[in-house]
Amino acid sequence: MPEKSRLWYLENFNLFSNLDKNKMIELNKMITDKETKANEPIYFAEEPSQNIYFLKTGRVKITKYLNDGSEKILTIINPGEIFGEMAYLDEGQRTDYAVTLEPSLICAIDKNDLASFIEKNPELNLRLTKIIGLKLRSFSERIEDLIFKDSKQRIVSFIIRYAEKYGKKIGDQIFIKPFLKHSTIGELTACSRQTVNYFLTELREKKVIDFDRNKLIINNISELKKYIYK
Repeated sequence: MPEKSRLWYLENFNLFSNLDKNKMIELNKMITDKETKANEPIYFAEEPSQNIYFLKTGRVKITKYLNDGSEKILTIINPGEIFGEMAYLDEGQRTDYAVTLEPSLICAIDKNDLASFIEKNPELNLRLTKIIGLKLRSFSERIEDLIFKDSKQRIVSFIIRYAEKYGKKIGDQIFIKPFLKHSTIGELTACSRQTVNYFLTELREKKVIDFDRNKLIINNISELKKYIYK
């Protein structure tokens, strides 16, 4: 990949934004790039936790597999985000799997190289701590959803949080593109694919949202929130 393109991607990672060019060039020498196909594993549970990853393009799911062989998706990683970051906290082995949802471009950095770089740029330590804290808060919110909310409320909570993080507001509408498969939303909200499909169709008929295979549009965020705070 051309040097300019690599630096552009680095500047757009939430962890490295606002670093000066010389530091970016230094960091660039530490990373490796990998182009992946859809449904390709990036790392496995129980393998040594040595690298930290940054997603340049595509999407990745962080998932666990239960003893019965079923899959539970923990979160979705979008471009500009870090994953596998628990390696930085001296996690000995992975406890989950990272698998691409679509063709993706991923860069990796050895956790020791990143630690050395952060030692020379201590402002990054606070950013990384904040990123990890936000992820932990997101997991906590999902647990609360599972305990206290019914299926419709869980789906709405997920859509609103996803829109806040990845949506683009245009006029009174919020566009989320690309969106997720109904089966993936079901995994993330502990609902069946059929339940997700039925409820999203209901919201579309009421003109609260609109969606197709590539995007979801929130037409009325206030009306959507009423499903949670009713």
